[in-house]
Amino acid sequence: MARKIFYQQERLAMFIDGANLYAAARSLGFDIDYKRLLELFAAEGRLIRAFYYTALVEDQEYSPIRPLVDWLDYNGYTMVTKPTKEFTDASGRRKIKGNMDIELAIDVMEMAENVDHILLFSGDGDFRRLVEAVQRKGVRVTVISTVRSTPPMVADELRRQADNFLELQDLANSIQRSHSNRYQQSPLAHEHSGTDDHAVQPDHHTEQGE
Repeated sequence: MARKIFYQQERLAMFIDGANLYAAARSLGFDIDYKRLLELFAAEGRLIRAFYYTALVEDQEYSPIRPLVDWLDYNGYTMVTKPTKEFTDASGRRKIKGNMDIELAIDVMEMAENVDHILLFSGDGDFRRLVEAVQRKGVRVTVISTVRSTPPMVADELRRQADNFLELQDLANSIQRSHSNRYQQSPLAHEHSGTDDHAVQPDHHTEQGE
């Protein structure tokens, strides 16, 4: 790490907003190797748990994200998933809703009693209040996202609230996936994330740093 923000005896927990992290990495031109990601932060302290949050389209015969979900489940991550919901907006367009903010926030608040340092992999400004709440419990929070994409993926208010901010691009050499890695081939290409009204068109990402 570029500067001293971790301590070896700290109890760490990782909370990964899957759609948000995927969009941030792709905006920087690389895919994440989740084995390397886990190893990188496990070396920085006592990693208690690594949570990964994603919504799944349950009625599809084959979900392109399923191979990654299954791989993560067997390789050290705690998966938190739920089915997406389909609805029709006022203009008659079919949309998919699959926001995981509530699930992530609840788990962060529960884990705050048992950890010293939370790593939040998201740039979503809606999490600023959550970060503030766990900081009052004596827990430090590091946000991992990017300001180098256009537009930036991390909300300014979230970055200001965090104790530390790690630029995702600076971690790329340590966590990027080689094309020979076989557990995924663009596995998140159809993952959905929420806009302000938590609704997106199928197969599109939103700029969650807003």
